[in-house]
Amino acid sequence: MAYDSDPLDASLRKRGIDMIAPQNPRHQRKSQDDRKLRRYRRRWMIERVFAWLMRSRRLVTRYEHKAENFLAFVQLACAVILLRRF
Repeated sequence: MAYDSDPLDASLRKRGIDMIAPQNPRHQRKSQDDRKLRRYRRRWMIERVFAWLMRSRRLVTRYEHKAENFLAFVQLACAVILLRRF
């Protein structure tokens, strides 16, 4: 929420950068489009999945030489992530 400020928005807009960050709930005026924030939330979810996958040492180091074996370990890691979430 620290990125949600009018001066920062204005300086980035001058440079042609479209900032997408969560809105501060105490901010009076909406400065961003909600559609882009939904995309931001979906992106965060995908980034979290990759971070959880990178906790598997076998995937980070990639001991497997065959693609089929590596894919099997990726699927196994995804199954472990899903089991931990429920």
